[in-house]
Amino acid sequence: MLMKFTKMHGLGNDFVVVDAVTQNVNLSTTAVKRIADRHLGIGCDQLLIVEPPSNSDIDFNYRIFNSDGSEVEQCGNGARCLARFVRDRKLSGKTSIRVKTMNRIISLSTNKDKTISVDMGIPGLEPKDLPLQAESRSESYCIDLGDQSVTIAAVSMGNPHAVLFVDEIESAPVSTIGPRLEKHPRFANKVNVGFVKVVNRQHIKLRVHERGAGETRACGSGACAAAVAAIQQGLVDSPVTVSLPGGSLRINWPGEGHSLIMIGPAITSFHGQIKL
Repeated sequence: MLMKFTKMHGLGNDFVVVDAVTQNVNLSTTAVKRIADRHLGIGCDQLLIVEPPSNSDIDFNYRIFNSDGSEVEQCGNGARCLARFVRDRKLSGKTSIRVKTMNRIISLSTNKDKTISVDMGIPGLEPKDLPLQAESRSESYCIDLGDQSVTIAAVSMGNPHAVLFVDEIESAPVSTIGPRLEKHPRFANKVNVGFVKVVNRQHIKLRVHERGAGETRACGSGACAAAVAAIQQGLVDSPVTVSLPGGSLRINWPGEGHSLIMIGPAITSFHGQIKL
């Protein structure tokens, strides 16, 4: 089977995007892993699939697979690329669309300057939203790693995030603490781990270890979670610029109970076909 695809990225967080509206697509876990392999396949952090809508109040279904083949709930950088892909492939002529992820509906809008705004919905701040094993909600949680303990904030953006505040972003223990927290037994579905340095009241720096992918150049939902945690703890004010290794995103969150808006670029790298 020949499958058409588009390679895209959001701040260097790269994706293979597949149109399952106009072509038949049925990918096994093995096929996803092969496509994502940077030596044997196309190479990507995540594979995104746009599908026909499952009900009448949305425009498309949006599925996300990590490079290890696991399907996940959310990807903010991917959502921006999906919006650009839908417009470029003329799957919809709308400037704003509603898409359904595994567990929520999000709205995507193409701006006049060609950036994409994503209404990511209302952040989840209860332990059950991630889920995280905890007796009650708190602004911070202590996680025992055996040889040390770390303090995190916990935020769900439709997918789970642990946020740690650090003094220096370059030397943050992303490659050591990140994998250990990702698979910690208190997180039933594993967790994405963000390391945040506050620069000033409108600016934070962020590195993210993503579930099933490792450290990526950018993580849109991670940027949202980091901004929420920093705002909740009174460290910054909205709107917040979040600088990641691949570039910056703008996050606007009025506060608890309100939807969060993420604004940033989405770039097409190339188109191709792969034989599966």
